[in-house]
Amino acid sequence: MGQSLTIKNNYVSAPSAPVQHDRDPVAMLFHWAETRPKSIYLRQPINSVWREYTWAEVADQVRRMAAALQALGLKPGETVALTGKNTAHWVMADLAVGMAVGISVGIYPNQAAETTRYVLEHSETKFLFFGPLMDAPQLAEGIPESVKTIGLPYPEVPETDHGWDALIKEHAPLQDWEPNDPDSVHTMIYTSGTTGNPKGVMLSTRSARETMGGVINRLEFRDDERFFSYLPLAHIFERGVVELCSLYVGAEISFMESLDKLASQLAEVAPTRFYGVPVVYGRIQSGILEKLPQKKMDRLLRIPILSGLIRKKVISGLGLQNARMVVSGAAPMPEAMISWFAKLGVTICQGYGMSENSAYCTTNTPAENRIGSVGRPMPGVEIKIDDQTEEVLARSAATMLGYYKNEEKTAETMTDGWLHTGDKGRIDKDGFLYITGRIKDAFKTSKGKYVDPAPIEDKLATDGAIDQICLIGSGMKLPVGIVRIDSEDPDADIAKRLAGKVETLNKTLEPHERVSKLFLTREEWSVEDGLITPTMKIKRPQLEDRYRDQVEAMLGHDDKVVWF
Repeated sequence: MGQSLTIKNNYVSAPSAPVQHDRDPVAMLFHWAETRPKSIYLRQPINSVWREYTWAEVADQVRRMAAALQALGLKPGETVALTGKNTAHWVMADLAVGMAVGISVGIYPNQAAETTRYVLEHSETKFLFFGPLMDAPQLAEGIPESVKTIGLPYPEVPETDHGWDALIKEHAPLQDWEPNDPDSVHTMIYTSGTTGNPKGVMLSTRSARETMGGVINRLEFRDDERFFSYLPLAHIFERGVVELCSLYVGAEISFMESLDKLASQLAEVAPTRFYGVPVVYGRIQSGILEKLPQKKMDRLLRIPILSGLIRKKVISGLGLQNARMVVSGAAPMPEAMISWFAKLGVTICQGYGMSENSAYCTTNTPAENRIGSVGRPMPGVEIKIDDQTEEVLARSAATMLGYYKNEEKTAETMTDGWLHTGDKGRIDKDGFLYITGRIKDAFKTSKGKYVDPAPIEDKLATDGAIDQICLIGSGMKLPVGIVRIDSEDPDADIAKRLAGKVETLNKTLEPHERVSKLFLTREEWSVEDGLITPTMKIKRPQLEDRYRDQVEAMLGHDDKVVWF
């Protein structure tokens, strides 16, 4: 393997990267504005027409907005929130907050009003940058009267206390600026909260510097990188791999205008790096299979003269023909799905991290990609597995300062610099990490046996009709699966196919793990109804509560697979 690692029993570490940065993100913006002022940095589509902003233009607007924030009364260390779809001005606003020595907080654009209110009040937010939203009135209900709003310059944005363009015109660029203390809080990422209220993860400027030094060293960025931004910037994954990376490598970012234009605009941009989450890749897979059914695809791929053409057509149709690296993160990706894309010539590199360590932990690379694993440690990262609980512990300079206003939870989560991830895992002889489950997801059946749902879910999720799956079974004789279906196949065909899959799978499981039934639904699971997080992770307790009565009423059904 190309990476030099220290590997011991249940322990692996990677040496620190030789490339380290002594500049914070704002300083990197000014660096590119000076060295390549006329190069395009941000590309924003409006009604399918691209508006382009150079590094110099972005730097000028950031300086002006930083001056405006200070004039409005923002003091160093105070909090400014940002919400709305990913846009060029979301990034500009984030940088302006940093230049004004404030602390930025991202608000998911589709989260419930009560969650928004909790985050804004808990973080003591002074100002909120308000961008375009699918449901602006819903989010507005969660904004306390004490928070002053600044509207980003887009047609869909409702009336706010201040407007971006007006503030830019009224204030001269801020010149007198000194970088913040590298060990002070740079941003707060509120966890998506699969259980309980979101927690404010405090990240320092030093963590940004350290992570970017390691990322550049490990992933071999070039000077012509193009990113496509569509995952929420409020989440650490997109903030790190797109916004921060763009600043430290000088990359261009193009934004998605709307979900219905994702495919066309992705193909138009043809990024050099593409980042997704499992549910996105699952929907891409479904879209391909609708046009090219599996049996026909398999037949064509077996013909040498056609296989290369088919792969090329699929990859270019997706807009991935220039992608040097295709990454999946934020949630576990089924091994079968990674293998499916590999047959089409798309190498998906799965990585691992969380808000608490700046999403900087492990990753596969195109050169070192072990399917089923989440890769090897990033530079400067140590990983060990707890001998008793099998919990993954991680330690690096990217680890959070702690949870805001929650010393008890901070002490529970961090021990001697080691972050307790809550995930179960193992390390192989070559230093690759495998996530084998979630400690808190395990449930006890009525017979007193524990079941870890994640491995079983991964094996069932290989069917293309399955969009999302959640295995439950606390207090039951045997586990059952609740499955969200996204397919135009007839109900009967899907049920028959999945019944066969369950029967085959059960032969490989321990008696207490065997799936007694699958309950299928075409009902959407959304952030708004509280069933999934903004990063598309299932909220298990909420989903179980939602379907509990239906499940109990239909447990006596003879069929192995039942439609709600």
